[in-house]
Amino acid sequence: METVAALAEEIIKGRRLKRGEDFQLLLTAPLEELMASAGAIQKHFCGKHVDLCTIINGRSGKCGEDCKYCAQSLRHKTGIKQYDSLPAEEIVQNALANEKAGVNRFSIVTSGRALVGKEFQDTLAVYRKLREVLSIDLCASHGILTREQFKELRATGVTSYHHNIETSRRFFPEICTTHTYDDRINTIKLAQEAGFNVCSGGIIGMGENWEDRLDMAVSLAELNIESIPINALMPIPGTPLENRPLLAAEDILRTVAMFRFINPTANIRLAAGRKLLPENGATAFLSGASASITGNMLTTSGTTIKEDMAILKKLGLSNRAENSPTGSDN
Repeated sequence: METVAALAEEIIKGRRLKRGEDFQLLLTAPLEELMASAGAIQKHFCGKHVDLCTIINGRSGKCGEDCKYCAQSLRHKTGIKQYDSLPAEEIVQNALANEKAGVNRFSIVTSGRALVGKEFQDTLAVYRKLREVLSIDLCASHGILTREQFKELRATGVTSYHHNIETSRRFFPEICTTHTYDDRINTIKLAQEAGFNVCSGGIIGMGENWEDRLDMAVSLAELNIESIPINALMPIPGTPLENRPLLAAEDILRTVAMFRFINPTANIRLAAGRKLLPENGATAFLSGASASITGNMLTTSGTTIKEDMAILKKLGLSNRAENSPTGSDN
């Protein structure tokens, strides 16, 4: 019987797991063995490098979509602060502070199905200003954009676009009905066509099963996604998922390791729910996770940049590009 250690060695040598294969080994292997083998894959492809990004909530609330996990939807009564586009200077100052603290990239995230009209053009102007004053990479997350919008966005100097697929194709209609799984896939492909590195992952703990998690991992591999955020649901009062139980740390760690096996060269990025993990995710950084969103999330608390820098130093890791096997960030 094949072991996860042997499978990891095959992946390091070039094997890639495909849709239709038997993934039972990833589900049944002892967790410690799976994590150790995922760590070996991570070390080979990512070295000691851990990519850190930060986000700012550029527009909050007032979203017409019905995603069951989200505090930003008008359909849910979550009591979050709602506002239109933040002042450009506030975003710029926030970005400069994050760069000084040591992150690798900075992203503006806006609520809503898509950023359009004057708000979109104003946001492009902010990105142009950020590109003038920052040396770190820029990422954007503005929903379902058109081909022309992606071209305009890319021209400002933004290099990454974030757009989660959230879960499997099977389970997606259980969490959202106002747009489709294919809407998200098509948006990702348009972003890639425009030259963006795409950051796309999803949320676990919404009621999906292990097959759904595996399907999400395989779908991301098929899309050649380079950065994969894994969020563990932190149920928000007022949303339809407010009473979902918190995931066990073991489930999150197994998911991270599985995603590393299926997406060996990608940055597997810790996102919401890190505080459910041992030592605030330190264990995961040695067993599959090679990246993290740091600082506050949109509607849940996160880990400060200073705390993350201390964790990486303690683990012998670094977010400096020269510690990546390629010498550059993904």
